[in-house]
Formats: sequence, C-alpha cells, structure tokens
Amino acid sequence: MKNIDISLQKYIFPNINQDGWKFVSIFAVATALLGLIWIPLGLIGLVLTVWCYYFFRDPDRVTPDIKDAVVAPADGVVQMITRVTGPQELGLNTKTFNRISIFMSVFNVHVNRSPATGKIQKMKYIKGKFLNATLDKASKDNERQLLSMKTDSGKDIAFVQIAGLVARRIVCLAKEGDEYQMGQRFGWIRFGSRLDVYLPTDIEPLVCVGQTMIAGETILANLTAEKQNRPQGVVR
Repeated sequence: MKNIDISLQKYIFPNINQDGWKFVSIFAVATALLGLIWIPLGLIGLVLTVWCYYFFRDPDRVTPDIKDAVVAPADGVVQMITRVTGPQELGLNTKTFNRISIFMSVFNVHVNRSPATGKIQKMKYIKGKFLNATLDKASKDNERQLLSMKTDSGKDIAFVQIAGLVARRIVCLAKEGDEYQMGQRFGWIRFGSRLDVYLPTDIEPLVCVGQTMIAGETILANLTAEKQNRPQGVVR
C-alpha cells in the first residue's frame, strides 16, 4: 500500500513548485468559466490546467555522492557544447570556458538546481529579448540571470538562467555570498528556457550533444579529475 501511495505522489499527483499554485488556480477558474459558456471549451481548459500543474512539478532528486562533481542544473537536452570566453557581466571575459547549454522544453521540469557545491561570488540580471533559446545568440541577447560560483574545489564556474521564446519570468532565489550544495534548488524559469554552465577548459565534459539531462542527478563533469582525450566534435 505504501508503494502505491509513493507511486501516486510521484507520477499522478507530484509535488509542485510554490510558484505554481497561483497559476494552477488561475487556469482552474478560467476552466470553470469556459465550461459554463460551452462544455467543449471547459474540457480544453481542463487539459491546459492539468498541463499547468505538471509544468510546475518539483520532484525530489537523488544527487550523486561524488566529491567535486558537477551535475546538470536543469532537466532537458544538451543543445551544444562550445568553447567560449566567460560572461563579461561576471568579470570572466578574460578566461575561456567550456559552455554546456541545456534546453528545457515546456514539458520538462523547470526547477533549477545548483550544479556544484560552493559559494555564489557574483550575480547579474540582464533584461533582454525572448529569442528562441536553442539559438547560440540567446546566451547574449535574451533575458538572463548570471551567477558565478567558487566551488569547494577552488574552481571558478558560472551558470546562467536564460528565458526562451515563451518564457517570461526568471526566478532566482540565490544571493551573493550564499553557499549551495550540489543539487540544491536555487530557482526556476516559467514556460520553456535554457541553462548554460561554464566550466574551466581544463575540466572534461562528461556529456555529449543530444544527451538527456536530469537536474541534480546527471553528472556533467568532475572538477578534480584528470583531463583525458575526448572524441572529436563534442566541444566545438
């Protein structure tokens, strides 16, 4: 019986993000009103209300107990792995990083988790455009929240929440000086978006383009592992 209750909570009635209840309530009220006007409209509204509920789901995750690991900060698919200079807004434009971009569709969990254990050094919010988050220029043109972290291993990394084509709100709970554990929730983005993770070039990415990520669980890299030869074409 206990296993059945756990399954119901995990798959049928999952926990949802605190931000989601007001949106679910709005959708539910609109559904009731549409149903009074015309039942088929009410049914459409019901489908959208269920989708809204599942959009804001916030499942528990099991973070790997691996020292100095870097995990995916978001659910989604690795869109690109590119060698770039660091974000100028964080004062990292004199360094080169491997940038791993994870695209979240409207069907993914949108709660974001700290990719590593460490202290938030600097933050910068940029009010920008809402281009398709799959485009490379979204990392410079779109609305975004940038964070840099000094990890417990002494490495400097950065991660960026990027609003997408239909996303209209980035929520970041972190503050400068906050200390985060790997996999700890730090924010979310509403309705489709992207997360970029900037790793030093001496850190070997352990994922590839097209791979599906699970926030807080999938290992992106190990900050203290020795770099090895990687297959051609993964970092462009």
